[in-house]
Amino acid sequence: MSREQRAALDSLLRNGPLDVGGDHLKQREVFTRMLTSRPPAEDVVLTPGTLGKVPVLEVGIDGVTPNGTLLWFHGGFYVFGSARASAGLASDLARRTGTRVALVDYRLAPECPYPAALDDAVAAYRGLLDETAGGDPARVVVVGESAGAGLAAALLVRAREQNLPMPAAGVLFSPYADLTLSGESMTTKTAVDPAFTPDAVAVRAKDYVGAADPADPLISPVFAGLRGLPPLLIQAGSNELLLDDAVRLAARAAADDVQVTLQVTPGVPHLFQAFAAMLDEGETALGQAADFLRATRGPGCGADVRQAEV
Repeated sequence: MSREQRAALDSLLRNGPLDVGGDHLKQREVFTRMLTSRPPAEDVVLTPGTLGKVPVLEVGIDGVTPNGTLLWFHGGFYVFGSARASAGLASDLARRTGTRVALVDYRLAPECPYPAALDDAVAAYRGLLDETAGGDPARVVVVGESAGAGLAAALLVRAREQNLPMPAAGVLFSPYADLTLSGESMTTKTAVDPAFTPDAVAVRAKDYVGAADPADPLISPVFAGLRGLPPLLIQAGSNELLLDDAVRLAARAAADDVQVTLQVTPGVPHLFQAFAAMLDEGETALGQAADFLRATRGPGCGADVRQAEV
């Protein structure tokens, strides 16, 4: 069944309406429609709020008392996306881990290029630490998808530089972590990536970088020193242009003595976890992420709500 599922997803993405390199205003609308076409599950509770004066969307599961917070950064090449557009994927992991999610609506490029998104991420993280009982970072996990995963990695580096306490862990789904676009997979995976092209990604990279240097470690964390960061889980699919972003980020973390787990799933595209409803590999990857959080944060984290209801 998985082969048929992968083929169906590949066709869906290749024939979809999103043009990553197109007019950013039009493509924002397309991106949002794609990711919000299915309403959240009936037990998902969405509550607008703020952290550090940055807008967030809190995601909870009805009837579940959360045992921690996932500070979540959405994807979209820093140009598309929103907290609401990522609520489905975020609620899935929240349900598996018994946590709440704070989805950050950081400012988007090209209207607000670097460092706007990073400034918002740091402000939200500081706000969450202030809100958390006793400022306990052990109750916080930083999560990101695609550009949000690159932003999450940059946040951890900036937080370390500012001597802020580290969260319990970081979970990075298909990180967009090299805006110099120098990874080999940017050329070797062009035939199998069903959603992106190098030219389209280059357009969006320029939007975010603006007048800055794309090799700045806080723009491209593959070039950052990662020593002192918390345990990391990095997941990617083998059929994505950004595969080398994940592989090199994990290698950099390992070289800097960071506890890191890299999981590359063969034959699946960028951010395949978002398609868990139709793809067995996505379901498996989210289960692995929940297992990682249980192991990282201890036995008090991560009772699977679905199992508890049986």
